[in-house]
Amino acid sequence: MVIAYVLARRESDRGRGPIDWIALIEGGIFEFLHRVVLTDIKPPVFHKFMEDPEQRRKLNAWVAEQFRPDLESLPGDLSGRFERYLLSETSSREQRILRAAHYLATKWEFDFVYEWSRKMYRIEETRKEIYSQVEDLADIPSVQEMLTAWDAPDDRKGVLGFVSLVGQLGFQKRWAQTPRIPQTSVLGHLLFVAILSYFVALETDACPKRAYNDFFGGLFHDLPEVLTRDIISPVKNSVEGLDDLIRRYERQAMEEKIFPLLPDSWAREIGYFTEDEFRNKVWPGEAEFPTVVDGADIDASYNSPEWNPIDGRIIEACDKLSAYIEASLSIRLGISSSALVEGREKIYQRFNRCTISGFHMGTLFDYFR
Repeated sequence: MVIAYVLARRESDRGRGPIDWIALIEGGIFEFLHRVVLTDIKPPVFHKFMEDPEQRRKLNAWVAEQFRPDLESLPGDLSGRFERYLLSETSSREQRILRAAHYLATKWEFDFVYEWSRKMYRIEETRKEIYSQVEDLADIPSVQEMLTAWDAPDDRKGVLGFVSLVGQLGFQKRWAQTPRIPQTSVLGHLLFVAILSYFVALETDACPKRAYNDFFGGLFHDLPEVLTRDIISPVKNSVEGLDDLIRRYERQAMEEKIFPLLPDSWAREIGYFTEDEFRNKVWPGEAEFPTVVDGADIDASYNSPEWNPIDGRIIEACDKLSAYIEASLSIRLGISSSALVEGREKIYQRFNRCTISGFHMGTLFDYFR
């Protein structure tokens, strides 16, 4: 989804027509849910099924049926949009961007494996297949740009350097130094928070710009951790002033190491997502800096695109819900520690009665109690 963001922003900057960002976000979520159900099918078998129109239709209809009871409870006919997305035989521009992002991510991951697997049986066949899939989408200028930068030195990689940095969050584990199962990465956590934040935005009748900000705000909220690692709350809170010191360092590191990789308008937006990430903010176009909406939800007075609103409180609650679920699952599976038990209880006590913009977040915490 980070790669999809980069490709879509680049396409938009090139003046190749507006991007339907809600279609891109929901397409990414729908494809993720699709893979969740079919995760046990090996990729070659999966792609073989997808090549047969009749088998593809039957399999996609079955997937839509599995999610219908859950998605029907969400507002805005999300279940219907999910089913139509899976069963559509046409490919939108946003779907092509998502497909390109998928194959570029696969290529990025495979390049790590390839260096240590050159003698593995049929590895060259796999390599050719992956590269062929990427090349099939090289007619998208932003894809070609990324491929051209692939073997360039670091100081010329540009947005590909940004993508590569973000990808490293896939190797950073959550709950550092705390035994826990299943293990989760910071990158996986970001996607989970982004999806939860988008669903809660739907529940609060968020305008499209606000829903966009809530999703990508969730997706990027821990981006500074690629430079600092995941510093757990007990460490941050153990020394007075340490949390503020960490935030100052993160801000400086972002300005020195990440923002130079991005066009100015992108850096401005990423900064909006990552600084004061858990506070409600608005940033109308004519303003030089964002405004924090302290002590208030993003209500109807700010719920419009011209205010460029973001629900930091929703993102924070979804972030803590993610941590709560991680701790609860590990404890339920028999791997526990004082850090997990105490962390889970502190989170629950803070959020079990939390209501944001009329949506009772506490219900979600109770579900995993």
